[in-house]
Amino acid sequence: MKKVMLSVSISALLFSASAFAKDFVLTDVAGNIEEANWQTTSGELGLTDAQPFSVTKKTLHGGKQEGSTLITIETKDLQVSLIPTRGMNILEIKSGDVRFGWTSPVDEIVNPAFINLEMRNGVGWLDGFNEMMVRCGYEWTGHPGRENDRLTSLHGRAGNTPASKVVVSIDDAAPHTIHVRGLLKENTFKLSALETWTELSVTPGVKAVKIHDELTNNSDYDRNYQIIYHSNFGTPILEEGAKFVAPVKEISPFNDYAKKGLKDWQTYLGPTKGYDEMVFNLVPYADKDGRTIAMIHNKAADRGIAVGFDTRQLPVLTLWKNTDTLKQGYVSGIEPGTSYAYPRQIERKQGRVKTLAADGRQSFDLEYRILTTSEEVKGIDSEITAITSGQKTN
Repeated sequence: MKKVMLSVSISALLFSASAFAKDFVLTDVAGNIEEANWQTTSGELGLTDAQPFSVTKKTLHGGKQEGSTLITIETKDLQVSLIPTRGMNILEIKSGDVRFGWTSPVDEIVNPAFINLEMRNGVGWLDGFNEMMVRCGYEWTGHPGRENDRLTSLHGRAGNTPASKVVVSIDDAAPHTIHVRGLLKENTFKLSALETWTELSVTPGVKAVKIHDELTNNSDYDRNYQIIYHSNFGTPILEEGAKFVAPVKEISPFNDYAKKGLKDWQTYLGPTKGYDEMVFNLVPYADKDGRTIAMIHNKAADRGIAVGFDTRQLPVLTLWKNTDTLKQGYVSGIEPGTSYAYPRQIERKQGRVKTLAADGRQSFDLEYRILTTSEEVKGIDSEITAITSGQKTN
């Protein structure tokens, strides 16, 4: 398998201060590079002073996943899979025998070449929706709508944008954190010049996945942006009696249907035929540094996942409950964002559509913490209680 090594570190280009043992360019449109199948391991790199790991890339074949690519990071504690051809989205995280993600009726990793975002009045995005985390943005997000006589399709373009550059970098010093970076371009003549360097990091020995994204407006004009990090979880975490926990300052129903669920909005039903999507708009409390965290855990409170984020970057939170049948898609979403999921014209009236100045840059930071013991669940619950600090939910 061919490995592409850079003689000069790209860390300056990617705004990272880390020293890397190795940099591998797997995709680069400028250099006409595409490593279809590739692998490296800690052993091959001579990194024997910390826990072992491997990083693998493969190209998928058949059906609508023809040409899709998948990168998998494996450590002792975690297996993380992400999709360069689909906005660097996270397909799933596994820890031991527990999978963090969900089972969608979409059972292939669909190549965006087979997606028509404007299909069915703007909800063609659903034809590929099956990931644990999808970037919904950045030019717009939310339900379909029309502005200036143009259709804004469901949840924007980023999640169906293949990365123009993909780089795997590994820290020189133990424990040798692994970084996967991808460049997403939302460039349209006259309308958009937004580019995002995405970064996913995994540290061997740590049951967490970190996200650091840098959005840049390369235009000579100010441009709007929106983003929702659509983070989705099904069984075995989601089940009858599972619970959502977060330091919530304000809650409101997304629509009339959601009003019916306000009394028990924190708990979940088992798979229920005829259950429509129920969505709640949340404003979270945060600590003195603007950090907050939300969690879903199972009924026994011994397994769960926590999503930490910075409210200075992502001020609102959407809770999506879709406890329909298993075949239909039994799933709940924790969705930090700059906006709620209303169409952009509605979010604009509410002042939640952000503006990025010409040549401006905005970063977004999240952390997914994997919880596989009751002690870990209790630890997150204590963090949430400390953030709330006796304050009420309105």
